[in-house]
Amino acid sequence: MTLKSLLYGASFTFALTAVAQAEELTIATVNNSDMIIMQKLSPQWEEASGHTLNWVVLEENVLRQRVTTDIAAKGAQFDIITIGAYEAPIWGDLGWLNGLDDLGDDYDYDDIYESVRNGLSANGSLFAVPFYAESSFTFYRKDLFDSAGIEVPEQMTYDQLAEYAKQLHDPDNGVFGTCQRGKAGWGENMAFVGPMVNAFGGRWFDLDWNPQLTSEPWVNAVTYYVDLMNNYGPPGASSNGHNENRALFADGKCATWVDATSAAGFIFNPNESTVADKTDFAAAPQQVTNKGAGWFWAWALAIPASSQKVDAAKDFLKWSTSKEYVELVGESEGWVAAPPGTRKSTYANAKYISAAPFAGTVENSILSANPADATLEPVPYTGVQFVAIPEFQGIGNFVGQQISAALAGSQSVQEALDNSQAFAVREMKKAGYIQ
Repeated sequence: MTLKSLLYGASFTFALTAVAQAEELTIATVNNSDMIIMQKLSPQWEEASGHTLNWVVLEENVLRQRVTTDIAAKGAQFDIITIGAYEAPIWGDLGWLNGLDDLGDDYDYDDIYESVRNGLSANGSLFAVPFYAESSFTFYRKDLFDSAGIEVPEQMTYDQLAEYAKQLHDPDNGVFGTCQRGKAGWGENMAFVGPMVNAFGGRWFDLDWNPQLTSEPWVNAVTYYVDLMNNYGPPGASSNGHNENRALFADGKCATWVDATSAAGFIFNPNESTVADKTDFAAAPQQVTNKGAGWFWAWALAIPASSQKVDAAKDFLKWSTSKEYVELVGESEGWVAAPPGTRKSTYANAKYISAAPFAGTVENSILSANPADATLEPVPYTGVQFVAIPEFQGIGNFVGQQISAALAGSQSVQEALDNSQAFAVREMKKAGYIQ
């Protein structure tokens, strides 16, 4: 299939040869590289369908705040929203989202990994469709490791990560030992801190829903994190989220970085990264356990129940998360940039496997992540880097703010965790989980 046929061919019109009424759809999305590519390519769908898109592109924390506020209030600002594996099941169960089981047999639902479909479903119905899925792993500068004579083990620990960061920290020459998320937010710094706490043997709640934020594993993990970043991280780390660290690593400023597997398409793309040929990867670090050490996430598109343009919105979702769209990105932007982690056909495509040396590791990381068994001690919840209850968004954001403040030096780790525990207890009592 030629690129021209991909761009303009019948495979992308999805039987929309006759449009009863041209609609303008407002789409709220996150400012990551995959969605920037989608925005770039979307005029092809607009030309084929007759509809138009009004893009509202936001930083991750702002996106979550605006979308959550709008959908809870039935504000109807957006026809399409970018959400993830945390929101989709909860909001679908609340009736806030349109079901998406009717995109047609040619959409090939079975091609989407079952774990990804399950993570975006409630009561057996799909409420969001994934444009990429991810776990987390360790990016590292192979050239720096080789020069220092460091051989990366098959499975590193967090203690080993700190030792490597110490050996390679060279700020006088513009290289920091490690770059990790410090920007506050349940989906920003807590996406890193949560799995790290799991690896240290911690959990958010015990079996009776009592918060555990001052337990020994939390103290050990957060103390480790603050020391690691203050000793071997870049200045101003408490302001750095995923995008900032991705830019730092791509510019050659970081020796190590534990983050989303989806970032590999950017880091290994020579058009985007100065270290595309100098980077290697390994599994996310472990410590006292391997449970929950690598997170599980899917960024997905959904349609609020308040939208009045559901048919047109469903057609865009079908186009933008299809097998054909993956092919379009591969042929137009380079196969290394193809959306990862969602479809089996991507990992059966020789062009993708050849261009993406990380493909097998990413696939294994995603499939091995188990939100139903992500902690050393038993828990009443599912989720790896989040807890799948409505109250977690507020709790996670508050804890993220406290830990970011500890990283910035405005309070101690113990103060941050004491504040977090008190807030979580108050919120869980208010919600009726505990007395």
